[in-house]
Amino acid sequence: MKQKLQITAYLKPSCGWSNGVRAVLAKYALPYEEKDITANPQFRREMEQESGQSLSPCVAVNGHMLADISGEELERYLLSSKLVEASHGTTDITDIPLNSPCAAADERRPLKTR
Repeated sequence: MKQKLQITAYLKPSCGWSNGVRAVLAKYALPYEEKDITANPQFRREMEQESGQSLSPCVAVNGHMLADISGEELERYLLSSKLVEASHGTTDITDIPLNSPCAAADERRPLKTR
């Protein structure tokens, strides 16, 4: 890693995409501040203001906001920006999907009909 990174991740506790972001950050042993947008409405508002949209996860890297991003996309960004090196991953994350959707409770609700 060429520079010290300042990373803020706006995540949900059990979302597949959020878990993918966590896995990539762990793989490269990158310290980050996690903001749980489900437990703290202020963090959600902050994420929406900073990213200009409401989809998550969002990750700010040195002030650059990556909106609605998967773990795969975050890893590509970190590598292409030369913020990490491919050979420096420290954790095997092959068992954690990096691009898996959140299980939405709303999907289990019956459809309303008239």
